Amino acid sequence: MEVLSRMTSALVANGWVTGFSIGSPNGGSINISHLLFADDALIFCEADHNQVRLLKALLLCFEAASGLKVNFNKSEMVPIGGVQHLRQLANTLGCKIAALPMSYRGLPLGVASRAASVWDIVIEKVERRLAGWKRMYLSKGGRTILIKSTLSNLPTYYLSLFPIPTSVALRIEKLQRDFLWGGIAEEFKFQLVRWRKVCSPLSSGGLGIRNLRIFNRALLGKWLWRFHKEPDYGSW
Repeated sequence: MEVLSRMTSALVANGWVTGFSIGSPNGGSINISHLLFADDALIFCEADHNQVRLLKALLLCFEAASGLKVNFNKSEMVPIGGVQHLRQLANTLGCKIAALPMSYRGLPLGVASRAASVWDIVIEKVERRLAGWKRMYLSKGGRTILIKSTLSNLPTYYLSLFPIPTSVALRIEKLQRDFLWGGIAEEFKFQLVRWRKVCSPLSSGGLGIRNLRIFNRALLGKWLWRFHKEPDYGSW
C-alpha cells in the first residue's frame, strides 16, 4: 500500500489529481488526497472525467506492479454535494455509487457529530447484549462485573471521537441502572443508590462503574494532549 500512496502523491504533486485542503491558507493548510487503512483506500478527487480516468489508470498500474487486484465491483464512488454526470463518472471507474450518510470502518460519515442518531448503533449493541443477559440468573455482583467489563466498553470507540449528547448518555445510563437493579425482572425496581454514587471509585464507597460523560471528556481531552505533544500529528 506504500507504493499506492506514493503513486497517488505523484499525481497530486504534478497537479493531475486534486484532493482537498484542511486548515487556513494563511495559518498553514495540508492537502489530503488519500487515506489508507489495511487493504482499504479512500481517494479524494474532483468530479472531473480526466481525474477519474487518471485514477483508473493509476489503479491498473498498481495492479500490474504489485500483483494485488483492485476489486472495482466492491468499490464505491461517494459524491459530496451536487455532482453532475455522476453515473458517467462511476462507469468510467467501473464502480458502484454510494451516498452520504454512510458508515466506514464503523465510523459514521456525513452526519453531524453531535446528532443523537450517530449513537443509535451503540444503543442497539447495548440493548442486544442486555437481551441475552436478562435471560440469565445473575447476582448483583455478577451484573456489576458485566456492566464494568462489557457494557462500559461498548461505546468507547465513539466516546473517543464524538461528544456524547446528554440524551444518549442518559439513555445508556438508564439501561445500565435497570439491569443493575432489576436483573431479569421487567417490572420497575427501586434504585437504592444514586447513580453518581454507583459511579464513584470503590475507595469512596461506589462500584467503580464509569461515568460516561466524564469518560467522554477524558478521551476527547487526550486528542488535545496529543496535538500539543506531537506537533506534526496536530497539523493533520
